[in-house]
Amino acid sequence: MLTSLCHVTLRSADFDRSVRFYCDLLGLRIGPRPAIAVPGRWFYIGDRAVLHMLPRKAETAEGGAGTIDHYALDADDLPAFERRLVAAGQAFEGRRLADSDIWQVFLTDPDGARVELSFRMEPR
Repeated sequence: MLTSLCHVTLRSADFDRSVRFYCDLLGLRIGPRPAIAVPGRWFYIGDRAVLHMLPRKAETAEGGAGTIDHYALDADDLPAFERRLVAAGQAFEGRRLADSDIWQVFLTDPDGARVELSFRMEPR
């Protein structure tokens, strides 16, 4: 079941300019980010990282160079979601977010938008 909007990931051509806009103008703050190989920033409201930022990629034949990289929805019951996606024939990719208890499932909507389903895993 989906529970809430988790975050939006944008691509920026200039991190400093983006920091001025999102922090200085809008009031978000830069906060902790897992050890992800790609450079980036996480912007917080309170204790929640609501905006993730990555470097902007060059234009490609597949697109993918737009400002919005993907959006994420919080969800629960990973096994049930995986069964639903498999039964529907929906391609997806799952992986654990580095240094966290978050399991991410990535898929693409019918119009090509990347969607992340974000599951907080229960400690064993």
